[in-house]
Amino acid sequence: MNNNRRDFLKLSGLAALGGSAKWEIKDLATSMQVEQGKQVFNMSGYAAPKIETVRIGFIGLGNRGSGAITRVNRIDGVKTIAVCDIRKEKSDAALNALGKMGIQPIVYTEKEEAWKAMCDRPDIDLIYIATPWHLHTPMAVYAMKQGKHVAVEVPAATTLEECWQLVETSEKTKKHCMMLENCCYDFFELLTLNMARQGYFGEIIHAEGAYLHDLLDHNFTQSTYYQSWRLKENLRNGNLYPTHGLGPICQLLDINRGDQMDYLVSTSTNDFSMHPRAVELAAKDPFYQQFTNKSFRGNMNTTTIRTIKGKTMMVQHDVSTPRPYSRIHLLSGTKGMAVKYPDAKISDHHHNWISAAEMAELEKKYAPPIVAKIGELAKQIGGHGGMDFMMDWRLIDCLRNGLPLDQNVYDAAAWSSIGPLSEMSVKNRSRSMNVPDFTRGSWKSNVPVDITLAQGGTTGVKAQK
Repeated sequence: MNNNRRDFLKLSGLAALGGSAKWEIKDLATSMQVEQGKQVFNMSGYAAPKIETVRIGFIGLGNRGSGAITRVNRIDGVKTIAVCDIRKEKSDAALNALGKMGIQPIVYTEKEEAWKAMCDRPDIDLIYIATPWHLHTPMAVYAMKQGKHVAVEVPAATTLEECWQLVETSEKTKKHCMMLENCCYDFFELLTLNMARQGYFGEIIHAEGAYLHDLLDHNFTQSTYYQSWRLKENLRNGNLYPTHGLGPICQLLDINRGDQMDYLVSTSTNDFSMHPRAVELAAKDPFYQQFTNKSFRGNMNTTTIRTIKGKTMMVQHDVSTPRPYSRIHLLSGTKGMAVKYPDAKISDHHHNWISAAEMAELEKKYAPPIVAKIGELAKQIGGHGGMDFMMDWRLIDCLRNGLPLDQNVYDAAAWSSIGPLSEMSVKNRSRSMNVPDFTRGSWKSNVPVDITLAQGGTTGVKAQK
C-alpha cells in the first residue's frame, strides 16, 4: 500500500463519483479493475415476470443451508429441483430431511464445480446460495448469467470488484440478486421501520447497528466451518460482517432510495484473543500452527458512515470477546428514538421511556401487515425466532406475484462494500473512504422500501407432514 499511496488516495477520492472512469484499485495489495459507467437498467423497483411455481436449486447445505431447505419448502408455490454440496454427508442429510417432506431433489455433490451443472439446468428459477463467503459472488454471477434469480447469504461480496460484478450482472440479465439479510425481517426492526415510515420518530438523523456475537470457540472448532473458512476470514482486519446491523438501519434512512452512503472511517482495536487462542491450540494440534505467525482482525471494529444528506450511522463488529450478543439497532430522530438491545425500548422525550402498556399499543397500531399475515406462523416454524422464515416467505411471495424485492442488488453491493472499505480505512490509519454509488445516481428517484402486503400476500404455507 505504501508504494501505491498516490493511486490509493486518488481512488478514495473518486470511488463515489459517477462518470465513465476506469481505474485500478489497490485493495489490500490486490490489483483489480473496476469500471463504473452508466446504469444499464435500474433494478430498484423492478418487478420481474410472475413465477407461479418457483423452482429452486440450493447450493451449500451446511450451517445455514440445512435449515433453509426445509424452511423454504414449507411455503406454497415452491418446488425444490436440486441441492448441492461438495460434502456427500451434507447432501445425504439434506436428501433425508427433504425425503421426510415428500421431496426428492436431484443431488449434485463431491465435485468442486458440481454447482455449475445445477445452475445450467433450464428447469430452475432461483438459486439459493449458502456457502463460504468467497464463493458467494462467483456463484451468484454465474447463476444470473444462466438466467436464474439469486438469493445469496451475507455478505454477498468481499471486495469492491465483486460488488460491481453483482450490480453489472444483475442489470444486464434483469435477474434479481437479493442478499439474504434476515435481520431486516426481525420483529422490532419491522416495527420501527413501519413507525418511521409513518413519521413517528420525525426526521431520523442517526442510527446504529452491530454484530456483537462471541464466536471465538466456534471459529476455532474445525467441525463448525468447512475447512475452517470462517477462521481464515478473520485474518482480514475490518468490519467483516456488517450487514446484520447495517441492513435495517439503511432501510430506515432510505439508503439507495432517497439518500446515499457518502463516506466512512473505520478503526479496530488490536487482537487480544484470537492469536493467543491459535498459539494455545497449536501446542496440541498441528493444524493451528499455520495461524501462529499471522495477524488476526482486531477484536472490536467501529465504523462510522455519513450520508449525502448529512445523516450518520455507526456500525460495530466483535466476534471474539464475551460481550453479550447485540445488534444494537438504535435510531434517533427529531421526535423520538428506539433501541433494541439489551431491551427493546422507545422514547418520545428526553426523560421518558414509554411504558410497557404504551409499547403494547404501539406494537398493535404500527405492526406491519407482513407481521399480521405471517408473523405468528413464522415464530412457530422458526429460524432465528421467525425472521428467517419471514424473509424466505416474502422473497417467494414477491417472485410469485411479480413484485419488486425489498432488497435488491444495490443493497447487496452497498451493504457488503462496508467490509472491504473498512479494511482499507483501518489499513490506512482510519482514513476516510468514499462509498461507491452502486445505483449510479438513481438513488435520487428510487422509491423507499415499504414492506407491506398492499400487493401480493397471497402465498400460503403448506401443511406440516
